[in-house]
Amino acid sequence: MRQWVWVWLALAWSVPVLAAVDVNSASAQQLEAVKGIGPAKARAIVDYRSRNGPFKSLDDLSKVDGIGPKSLEKMKPELQLGTKPPPKPAVKK
Repeated sequence: MRQWVWVWLALAWSVPVLAAVDVNSASAQQLEAVKGIGPAKARAIVDYRSRNGPFKSLDDLSKVDGIGPKSLEKMKPELQLGTKPPPKPAVKK
């Protein structure tokens, strides 16, 4: 019986934990980690967010060029809607 406990613990620790990506603070590179989001869609999400402010719901992603209802449904399990605004870029003086 003890052997199975160790096997289970070893498997549990070896499986990577997948964290949802926050569409309101993620960079384009972070968004690309989501299945179904490539460089063009990631950039479009960041650009849309920059122009229109944070997303109020995950369904608002359908307003982004290149994201339709089917692709949005596939992405949703890997996304979350955070409340913190995206970090401001550093201003060089």
